[in-house]
Amino acid sequence: MGRAALHLLKTRQDPSPDMLTAITAACDAAAAKNVVLLPGAEEESSNRGLEKWTLDLQRKYNTASRGRAVVYTTYQCYLKGTPTRLAHHLETAQKEGFIAGVKLVRGAYLASEPRNLIWEDKEGTDACYDLCAEALLKQQWTPDISASSPGTPFPCVDIILATHNASTIRKAQNIRTQQLSSQPPELLPRLAYIQLLGMADELSQALVHDQGKSADPQARIVKCMTWGTTTECLNFLLRRASENKEAAMRTEDTRRAMGIELWRRMKSVLGLA
Repeated sequence: MGRAALHLLKTRQDPSPDMLTAITAACDAAAAKNVVLLPGAEEESSNRGLEKWTLDLQRKYNTASRGRAVVYTTYQCYLKGTPTRLAHHLETAQKEGFIAGVKLVRGAYLASEPRNLIWEDKEGTDACYDLCAEALLKQQWTPDISASSPGTPFPCVDIILATHNASTIRKAQNIRTQQLSSQPPELLPRLAYIQLLGMADELSQALVHDQGKSADPQARIVKCMTWGTTTECLNFLLRRASENKEAAMRTEDTRRAMGIELWRRMKSVLGLA
């Protein structure tokens, strides 16, 4: 990110005219091609400014007439304030009549954030992520994610669960399965499960081959990859390397899952599936 853009975000100013022209061109192209834009969350010092920008773009592009979100805001669940901020943005979407595009992540700046802003342990982050995901999937206010005005309806929302956590994915799938048993799939919010290319591939495979997938046309499975030169992607790649420290703890689960997948493909080739 350039210094000028970073300064504007940290001071919560609007983008410069040149920046706004470039941003609008990207959003127009995305809307025309039916693709979505997922601006990543940054460090907390610039997040509030980034949220201001993305919410302004949601007002313009995530319209009821379009019927889907084009621009998403990313929420880092290691921040204690995320449920309150998410609730405020959801209420804003409801009152102003646009579709809330919500992407949930656990967070990638653990080492550099002020310690008082983040949960004391990983369990706190996991609990925060799951309670946010549950409220979004069920489209219901909760004690932690509540509207300031009683009786405010929950807004239309499109959801991205960007996670490598198997427990979180199972909980989300269970909620969707229960919903599908009692209502048409087109009434459910759009949902995408996202994992990084080369990480948690066993979870992606399980999602792709889940027997209930065909019953949930509103759900997608996506692999995310970085693109550009090594220099342009350096910060992203360094954060991914840091995350891989935790991924090493999943080595045995990954080996077992890949073995199962290899056997499934062999049986398919031999006509035994």
